[in-house]
Amino acid sequence: MDVKKLLLLIGALVVAAVTAITAKNMFSGAAAPAASAAPMATPLEGPEVLVATRSLPVGTIIDAEALRFQRWPEGLVQPAYFIKGKPGVNPAELIGTVVRNEITAGQPLTQGALIKPGERGFLAAALGPGMRAITVAVSPTSSVAGFVFPGDRVDMVLTQEVSNGDGPSLKASETIIRNIRVLATDQRMDAKGEDGKPVVERFSSVTLEATPKIAEKIAVAQTIGQLSLSLRSIADNSAELERAIASGAVTVPNDGNPKAERQMLIAIANKPIDTASTYTVGADVSRFQRSTVPVARPAPRESVPSAPQAVGEAQPAAPVGPSVRVARGNSITVVPVGAK
Repeated sequence: MDVKKLLLLIGALVVAAVTAITAKNMFSGAAAPAASAAPMATPLEGPEVLVATRSLPVGTIIDAEALRFQRWPEGLVQPAYFIKGKPGVNPAELIGTVVRNEITAGQPLTQGALIKPGERGFLAAALGPGMRAITVAVSPTSSVAGFVFPGDRVDMVLTQEVSNGDGPSLKASETIIRNIRVLATDQRMDAKGEDGKPVVERFSSVTLEATPKIAEKIAVAQTIGQLSLSLRSIADNSAELERAIASGAVTVPNDGNPKAERQMLIAIANKPIDTASTYTVGADVSRFQRSTVPVARPAPRESVPSAPQAVGEAQPAAPVGPSVRVARGNSITVVPVGAK
């Protein structure tokens, strides 16, 4: 082999070896550094104040899951906050109160942000914009045995009996209003025990939140038949909203503003519904009941005179009992059976 070629080959091998060693050292040096214990964050010092766990719009009825205590910086604590450990600060006593001013999630509550039952303007604060309060008389059987509390949402069912004829009457039940909010039961919104939990009590009236048009319908429905309350599940609101969006009844804007979209969806989900009502008649329950409105039997027709009568002349009396219609040309006479 040529000596010159051999020297070039050996030089190339030496250069390759040096390059490999250099690259290995570079990658070894770029390896992730050994994990070191990060210093623990200094715990926040300050008193615990009562904050909202979720967004609370105006008119929201406070429940046990809406509030919690949270540490707050000492320098940012205001005298109007509900501070844990201070006399008179008990979250259980705030259950059933109504939000007067909107509170965002994580925001501390202030003394003037809530209004308690019995205070002036309490019911007006509980009502949403454009809504009205209407009271309905109920019984233990028509009010879910007392398991309806302020803040719950119910459907209103009208039961009536239609009588129009000699046969059996038509018994029907119809859901006339859906997703209507309960404001109070028997003028009370704070039916709770010593532990702050709701207490099941019997009541004879329920105050509901409705639009002006729905309030008119409820007022008329009370004169037609018996009203009953059907308690709704919490999950029904979102399911019904999804059905409305899928059917095109609700149009979601595409402006890319998630906050505005969420506010719109919340407003729609909390709105009472008085359309697309469902009904059940007696025949759907029992084969011995009617399925249609009974029709009145026509009254017997009076006899048709064969010749015009003079003004003031007495009209013939309608026959009583079984009768036969006799036609003579254009003249029709009703003759009682057995008459000559």
